[in-house]
Amino acid sequence: MGLWQDRPPREVTTTARLADKLGFGRVWVGEMATYDAFALATSVGAGFEHSELVVGPLAVTVRDPAMIAIGAASVADLTGRHVSIALGTSSTVVVEKWHGRSRSGAARALAESARGVRALMNGERGEVAGTVMRTSGYRLRLQPPGGRLIVAAFGDKALRAAVELGDELVLNLVSPEQAGRLIARCKEIAAEMETPMPQVSVWAPAAVATEGPTQMSIDQLRRGLVPYLAAPGYSDMFVRAGFASVIEAARAGAAPREILSQVSDAMVATVGIVGTAADAREQLEAYRAVGVETVVAVPSSTDSDPAGQVTMELLAEMV
Repeated sequence: MGLWQDRPPREVTTTARLADKLGFGRVWVGEMATYDAFALATSVGAGFEHSELVVGPLAVTVRDPAMIAIGAASVADLTGRHVSIALGTSSTVVVEKWHGRSRSGAARALAESARGVRALMNGERGEVAGTVMRTSGYRLRLQPPGGRLIVAAFGDKALRAAVELGDELVLNLVSPEQAGRLIARCKEIAAEMETPMPQVSVWAPAAVATEGPTQMSIDQLRRGLVPYLAAPGYSDMFVRAGFASVIEAARAGAAPREILSQVSDAMVATVGIVGTAADAREQLEAYRAVGVETVVAVPSSTDSDPAGQVTMELLAEMV
């Protein structure tokens, strides 16, 4: 669910229920500036007939392992759906400014949290005496939530945590080329650790229509790229894709409005599922060709496609 800030907050409940009706295997419930993720997952999941739930990525330096496991088990018990948990390091704005927590040692916190959450979700006692995250003695009183542990990663340390501890790795806003690079690196890490590769998923913004999406939908996705353009890894990816001038402006500290004016529709298509149904099939195949097993579509939601209905109906035909 996009949790788009330019849309009515409750619209995401329509998106979620439509996804279940269309038969999508999972609905990912994230957390931004509106709903608590566990509350929203319970609200929408209580009426599901088909979809499992994924909650997150949750910021590991904001929520501790016991809190996360209790939330997942609560949602599973109240909805009757399997619930997976996705963990991530989030951003400095969310962790340090909004919540007043330190993001120092975020990669270590990710690994330590993943270790604790995995044990708790398996019905075991959480025993982690880490340097950032700690938990001891607690075991779920409810039934384990029955889902997967998913780790959102990009940097090398986070990729190591995903390979070692995750059932699934999720990559956000990556081109097929970058996804292939990261998957190749994970295979190297898995070989070093002598452990199986986790399943790989990619989050991709999506706007699909029979004749192509409206500019309104594409513009919404363009705005979603701006916060990532100066970030390490993401910026390098867009430079390789031919968008060096935009990245130079972002790295130089240009105002968001100025950066947005330089973000082209082509930049969105580099990391998204955008265009006609034929375009979408081609883009999905490009991800599959490099080893991505699941594409998690984040549908645009605008007045031209409320709740992302058109996008989801066309994508459902490709599942």
